[in-house]
Amino acid sequence: MRLFVAAYPPEGAVADLAAFVSRLRVGRAAAAGVNTRLAKPETYHLTLAFLGDVADERLADVEAAIGRAVDRLPPAVPEVALAGGGRFGRGAFTLMWVGVTGDLDPMRALHKGLRRELKRARLPYDDRPWKPHLTLARPGDRLPRAEVDADRDELNAYEGPRWPVRELLLMRSHLGPNPTYDRLTNWSLAGSLR
Repeated sequence: MRLFVAAYPPEGAVADLAAFVSRLRVGRAAAAGVNTRLAKPETYHLTLAFLGDVADERLADVEAAIGRAVDRLPPAVPEVALAGGGRFGRGAFTLMWVGVTGDLDPMRALHKGLRRELKRARLPYDDRPWKPHLTLARPGDRLPRAEVDADRDELNAYEGPRWPVRELLLMRSHLGPNPTYDRLTNWSLAGSLR
């Protein structure tokens, strides 16, 4: 199964961002039928650790590792906001994103703790440098670069509402033209498994 650990923004932050994205060129192109691979608002998430493919029998090990990382955090709830943005890649591999601001030190500590515990449990994880962001679209080369760059400039000015990150979720992803995600387990940032 393909797994990742994420925090999901609340409805108000999602609605604010979705309204903003609908006014961008990528949003208008998607509404006109261009396959910009625009993320559905209900799938907006901030990935804290990507594990990739994990054998089903290791699920309990994954949950235990995440639980240990969460248990080591102070009980304070960080507040973040979706703000700024840009693009990764070029041409067919272009990805548009919105950034994250606010109480990032506890989020970085959580990210590092997750990696430490996943490594300790000999579980896979993506070890590339972590840049907190939320993926908005994967327009590839279906939008002219000038339009993607103009959207990037508009995203840089975006500032969404602040929200408390109260919960961490272990998610299973199903790839395809319209990816879907299943919620497997959740933790409050005070460390309790539900």
